[in-house]
Amino acid sequence: MKARIAHRIRGRARFKTPYSFTKNEYRGLSFNLQNLKGVNSCKISPLSGNIVLEYDERELPNICSFILNFNLNDLKDFENEDLYLPDEDGGIFEIIRDSFYGRLAFLLLLPLPLRNLITLGKSLKFIKRGLASLMAKDLSVEVLDGTAIAISLATNELSTASSIMFLLNLGEKLEDWTLKKSKRDLAHSLELNVDKVFVLENGKKILKALKEVCEGDVVEVETGSVIPVDGEVLEGIGMVNQASFTGESLAVPKNPGKSVFAGTVLEEGNLHILTRKKYNESRINHIIDLIEDSEKNKALAQKKAESTADALVKFSFIGAGLAFLLTGSFIRAKAFLMVDYSCALKLTIPIAVMSGMSQASDYDILVKGGKFMENLAESDTIVFDKTGTLTKSQPKVEDIITFEGFDKNEALRIAACLEEHFPHSIANAVVEAAKKKGLVHEEMHTEPKYIVAHGISSSIDGKPALIGSYHFIFEDKKVPIDREKEKIINDLKKTHSLLYLAIDSKLIAVICIDDPLRDDAKETIDELRNLGFKKIVMLTGDAENSAAHVAKELNLDYYKSQVLPEEKASYIMDLKNKGYKIVMIGDGINDSVALSNAHVGISMQKGADIAKEISDITIGGDDLKSLVYLVRISRGLKERIKIDYRQIISFNSALILLGFLGILSNTSSAFLHNSSTVLSAMKNMQKYKI
Repeated sequence: MKARIAHRIRGRARFKTPYSFTKNEYRGLSFNLQNLKGVNSCKISPLSGNIVLEYDERELPNICSFILNFNLNDLKDFENEDLYLPDEDGGIFEIIRDSFYGRLAFLLLLPLPLRNLITLGKSLKFIKRGLASLMAKDLSVEVLDGTAIAISLATNELSTASSIMFLLNLGEKLEDWTLKKSKRDLAHSLELNVDKVFVLENGKKILKALKEVCEGDVVEVETGSVIPVDGEVLEGIGMVNQASFTGESLAVPKNPGKSVFAGTVLEEGNLHILTRKKYNESRINHIIDLIEDSEKNKALAQKKAESTADALVKFSFIGAGLAFLLTGSFIRAKAFLMVDYSCALKLTIPIAVMSGMSQASDYDILVKGGKFMENLAESDTIVFDKTGTLTKSQPKVEDIITFEGFDKNEALRIAACLEEHFPHSIANAVVEAAKKKGLVHEEMHTEPKYIVAHGISSSIDGKPALIGSYHFIFEDKKVPIDREKEKIINDLKKTHSLLYLAIDSKLIAVICIDDPLRDDAKETIDELRNLGFKKIVMLTGDAENSAAHVAKELNLDYYKSQVLPEEKASYIMDLKNKGYKIVMIGDGINDSVALSNAHVGISMQKGADIAKEISDITIGGDDLKSLVYLVRISRGLKERIKIDYRQIISFNSALILLGFLGILSNTSSAFLHNSSTVLSAMKNMQKYKI
């Protein structure tokens, strides 16, 4: 493929090619470049042939070589239905730019007779809509639009009719774009990034595309793999990290008969899973159905703009009728019909909302409807879950309690030496803690034996060495424990998850595992408080001491521990009944009811699928501070809409008055009305200051 670098800065380059890419070439080239080592992002313009890449600077020679050696002929039959290409149909800017290019071409390149003929043909659609509304006894904006266009045609002002239709068509294109973008963002947010899986058929293991896996297929999942389907364990024992599904920070055991869920991770063991639900089908379709319910998710400002525009229609006709009766002038009466509020209100307000949603997506935030940004802008109370929301949901060694005179570092060194052979979340935490302390743990034991969901047994200097759960150490292996140690352990259980280390049938150490706070949690809470939130709350199912520690660290207004899912929902409802405007942020199944009861429900991307389904907004990155940006964008949107209303109503009212007084001609009024609408739309494309 021919290409040259047209512009380059460190980590970013624009490649110029002499091609206009077909759809298959565009999609195939995008797919290959997105999956090329070192490429962080890829944007391609099918028409101009430009390729813009952001990349690891060290990989530039390989990237250039790949592009130059790439054969476009290989992409003639390229198909990938699941490929996510957010810029395939362009964005707001491209839609408006291309519409205006088309408009200029229409005005400058086509002869007047042909323009008039095209205008007459296009007008039929709008006149038919108006007549249909009248037949349904609905005096809507469609009636006013059709009347304005029809009168313009009747008075030989075809250019005015053409301008009105241009703006109305532009509004429809922008609304279609919003829906398509929402669908794509949604599908992308739920991707598992798994293409193929092993399926067992007739005693053989075959590789099968995930989208072809059906209910009843048996899928094999190995250690370290993402579980790709919802199903039931048929064979095997494993430890599954369900933090994304339940909010539990520690892996849980799974054996035959237990349910497993797509998106969770098998940390240990090997499982044969009977598929109960086809990959992503019901999950994605359910959410997309919600998004397509545009009336439900539209911002109140959008609905108000539409209803206001509809409500003003009758006054436009009344004004025109009174003007004709009082003055006998058809031109003065026409002033009320040539300038209306509908174009501006129904175009600029949705663009303002779309700009907010689009800017939110720049921060990897999926907003399922404008009304949720509007609710967020008005919120004064925010309620957090703890695990996976305020905390990382990544285990960490917090403390080591030793017995029998053992040194803490020595106990940690032995534990790391045993655990490093079987990496899972707890083992990784132990090994990482030893690494940070610079503890060298050379092999000192015999070959360790691992019992899934229980622990490890080995021997050191001929003495049995055990590490694992309470059940494994004290019940299976019968390690004795006295009342004093039991009391210490019971106290530790209130605030930590515990790992037990025993040598020669003696408990020598208890390793305390915690789930640490997110690095940006404190800063986020402080900024939310500065933004005016009156009440910042945490509700968690964790133990009292753990919850109290987090609440103190973050300086929260209120917290409650050991809360059941229904209690979270009840607390949200109590606050709502007291007049608070509530935002709920969580990531587990236990948060789902509370998320649905709040004015705005926000889920984390790594959270449970049901939480993401029910929530109104999903934070895509592992970054809590995105919430602060979202609040600022939402408040910027609210302020912009207020300004738009004032400007649109006052300016267009002035045009109607000037037209009625004869100071402005109908053509001039229509021109100024259309121009102001375009300028308002362009202004609303700008990003909000955050």
